Amino acid sequence: MQLSAHMSVTIKTPQEIEKMRIAGRLTSEVLDYIDPFVIAGVSTNELDRLCHDLIVNVQKGIPAPLNYAPQGHTPYPKSICTSINHQVCHGVPSEKLLKNGDIVNLDITVIMDGYHGDSSRMFYVGEPSIQARRLCEITWQSLWRGIRVVKPGAYLGDIGHAIQSFVEPLGYSVVREFCGHGIGTKFHEAPQVLHYGRPKTGLRLEAGMTFTIEPMINAGKAAIKNLGDGWTVVTKDHSLSAQYEHTLLVTQTGFEVLTVSEGCPPPPKP
Repeated sequence: MQLSAHMSVTIKTPQEIEKMRIAGRLTSEVLDYIDPFVIAGVSTNELDRLCHDLIVNVQKGIPAPLNYAPQGHTPYPKSICTSINHQVCHGVPSEKLLKNGDIVNLDITVIMDGYHGDSSRMFYVGEPSIQARRLCEITWQSLWRGIRVVKPGAYLGDIGHAIQSFVEPLGYSVVREFCGHGIGTKFHEAPQVLHYGRPKTGLRLEAGMTFTIEPMINAGKAAIKNLGDGWTVVTKDHSLSAQYEHTLLVTQTGFEVLTVSEGCPPPPKP
């Protein structure tokens, strides 16, 4: 690992990239595994337990969220994040049961051999409303609009612009307070990857950088608030929120998605 010309952004070596691929695949496989369990009547605690057991006992990895305690936060008490309906991110698993029509984001981060993979997907519980389904589909497309501009010489602002300029004309809003992030031996490292912005601004991308893109898109206004548990973030206007996340590598010619597996949803048509 070396620092790029932009201080504090790490450029991964080929050996490190291989470890990132493995961590990324394992992360995506947890999302594949949990899919059939996301049904009406299951608690988010049960989903957490199933994912935890797979990561620890089968994959022999470490669930990065468990006891994760960034500055000013109490340690996160669970192994995955489960954000339901108007919860934007960092929803804490509980005894609350999922019900028909819910949409839920499951955010998984696996540490393997010291390296992190980070990915999240939306899941439908039974039959969601047309509005909920559309929000999820637009959010998935927005993630890929961001991914597809990634290449050496592009700018972080290009990613944010690709997402923002797609969702806002459709009446959706981009959450400003949370962003994608560099990732490697640390869960969160430089740079910050905003999901809004102006083209040709911000950090210039170079081959060997690894970071997440993870847009949080609200059906209503962008404003959010924190709940009393110190973690769960919700939309202020109680509108639905959706998020998808992949971990990316900047290659010599473009990008490689590191969080892929057999059951990973295919990219949308450009």
